[in-house]
Amino acid sequence: MSETIAEENKMGTMPIPKLLITMSLPMMISMLVQAAYNIVDSMFVAKLSEDALTAVSLAFPIQNLMVAVAAGTGVGINALLSRNLGEGRPEEADKAAKNGIFLALISCLAFALAGLLGSHAFFSVQTSNPVIITYGTQYMTVVTAVSLGIFLQITFERLLQSTGRTIYNMYTQGLGAIINIILDPLLIFGLGPFPRLEVFGAALATVIGQMLAVILSLYFNIKNNKEININMRAFKPDKEVILSIYKVGLPSIFMQAIGSVMVFGMNKILLIFSTTAAAVYGVYFKLQSFVFLPVFGLTNGMIPIIAYNYGAKNKKRIFLTLKLSILYAIGIMAAGLVVFHIFAPQMLAIFDASEHMLDIGIPALRIISLSFILAGFCIIISSMFQALGNGIYSLVMSAARQLAVILPVAYLLAKTFGLHMVWWSVPISEILSVILSVFFYTRIKYLKLNDL
Repeated sequence: MSETIAEENKMGTMPIPKLLITMSLPMMISMLVQAAYNIVDSMFVAKLSEDALTAVSLAFPIQNLMVAVAAGTGVGINALLSRNLGEGRPEEADKAAKNGIFLALISCLAFALAGLLGSHAFFSVQTSNPVIITYGTQYMTVVTAVSLGIFLQITFERLLQSTGRTIYNMYTQGLGAIINIILDPLLIFGLGPFPRLEVFGAALATVIGQMLAVILSLYFNIKNNKEININMRAFKPDKEVILSIYKVGLPSIFMQAIGSVMVFGMNKILLIFSTTAAAVYGVYFKLQSFVFLPVFGLTNGMIPIIAYNYGAKNKKRIFLTLKLSILYAIGIMAAGLVVFHIFAPQMLAIFDASEHMLDIGIPALRIISLSFILAGFCIIISSMFQALGNGIYSLVMSAARQLAVILPVAYLLAKTFGLHMVWWSVPISEILSVILSVFFYTRIKYLKLNDL
């Protein structure tokens, strides 16, 4: 109990600049590790061929969807478990943890079945290139059939996060990334005693890294997370607990899943021109994670600070947290913008880009990165809505930006002006997002904050 009080006092009394950094930095480092984890497969696969890179890029929406379901469910687990612990109900907290693990297993089975039965069809719908279809089917079949790793890793990490032990997440994610980096060249190219498995090897390296991260995160939960008991003996699913988890988690799942739909739609538009264009978009998504994920790590620290001080009716600390978060996010995004503009050729060279890919990719990276600063502002404002209990505003913003605007605009620009103009759909969508952000912020400030 004394730890809880100390944490609450820190949230309400520690100087905001120090508090925001203290709360955010571990998650930002974890997110950077995750960004490295995301890029390794594509970097090594690109050395096989551009078709292999395209295949992995086209699989990204499904991988992102798995993360969306796992992370969104984790948000629901986190909220329910933390609330029960705060209310002094450890048995209910245990129920939340165990039902969360159960949901992770069910989700894994669903994706495994879908991947085994539908991987070939998923790629056949997008392209007629037999090499891409073969590579893509191999990759997607493995990452979905062994999705136990990604679902349990994220779930166990959320259990640690629920009790304030975020430092262990750095270790688990770091282990997964290191194992993936080591195994990728060995299994892709058949170095030493290992067979040459090409794209299949990349997928295998990914799931092995995830499974080892699961083992480590399970160890940390059993050894160090004494507030909860995750022994599954005599476990029975609890309908009320599951509904409570999804009540909070579903909006988060939908928000992240929208991104998968958007990437799938953009790939379909880009494949009108060439598979190289789709490969460029896949590379962009891998590279931009080094800019966006630290900002998401920042919001992980920002949200509890704003939520706590909203409950404490401390308007001054809310606005200072918001102001500093916006400044930090814009600073990170501005640095990303500069890097993308100056080093676009070198960034593409990491993926053994051909001259044709460089011709498409260099202007694409420079145009899309013009949206970074706008996106940083919108991410912070959207996260503030979640902290204040208005997640529907965040959902509306995501749907408007990634579905209602970017896909129709991209299709219109593709048909009217050609490939070189498609990339402008991203900055255009972010402009709309800024307008919506300001409108919703003004509304929520009037309704919720002015009277504090």
